[in-house]
Amino acid sequence: MKLTESADPSFSYAGEELELFSHAIRWKRYCSSQLAPFVGADVLEVGAGIGTNTLLLASNRQKRWVCLEPDPNLAHKLKSKVEALGSRPAVLDVIIGDIRSLAPESRFDTIIYIDVLEHIESDREELEGAYRLLSPGGHLIVLSPAHQFLYTAFDLGLGHFRRYSRQTLRAIGPRECAPLRIFYLDSAGFSASLANRLLLKQKLPTIRQIKFWDRYLVQSSLVLDTLLGFNFGKTVVGIWRKSPDQSDAISRL
Repeated sequence: MKLTESADPSFSYAGEELELFSHAIRWKRYCSSQLAPFVGADVLEVGAGIGTNTLLLASNRQKRWVCLEPDPNLAHKLKSKVEALGSRPAVLDVIIGDIRSLAPESRFDTIIYIDVLEHIESDREELEGAYRLLSPGGHLIVLSPAHQFLYTAFDLGLGHFRRYSRQTLRAIGPRECAPLRIFYLDSAGFSASLANRLLLKQKLPTIRQIKFWDRYLVQSSLVLDTLLGFNFGKTVVGIWRKSPDQSDAISRL
């Protein structure tokens, strides 16, 4: 495993939620179970943070897993944490930077954005750039907070430019293809986000609130999301698949 510095070393992420939401073990496992079927052998995780999602998603099914993280401090924490994976996957690299730090000829079976795209102002351009790095038949996966009307001081404080709906996420997707699937998660947790929007107006939840949501609301969502057909929730997921016969020349148009 290696750590490569390819970006501005002065970049620093202002958010505090990474350590806080690392306590949401059930939620992370639930998300991972929904994404895992689309994760291939050669993976790029953009905005990997401190590696909480990496630890749950990476397995011996992957030959290579590249973690991109623009904040040097987080990248060093990430490196220490993912070393616990050992040889799972066979090659695991941490790069300090963003997709512009990668060689244009780089190719991946899967590119993942988990709670990252909302931090990027030029989101459409970001996804177009990521799509060009996909191998034919590969998957682009985005998981983000849902519904702009739930935007609060919490989002602002974390540097979120926006929240997404099915429609807005579909609209910024790669122009070369329609999404394979766009769906919602955490229908029970929607009530907690709405309560914060209307009543609590907190900039950050407490650890106690995180653990309550993770233990009771996420557990309820495991049942409710299925009953509702994944048509309602406070988190939205978009998955795109690059055509197996789509050439790089076409994908750059």
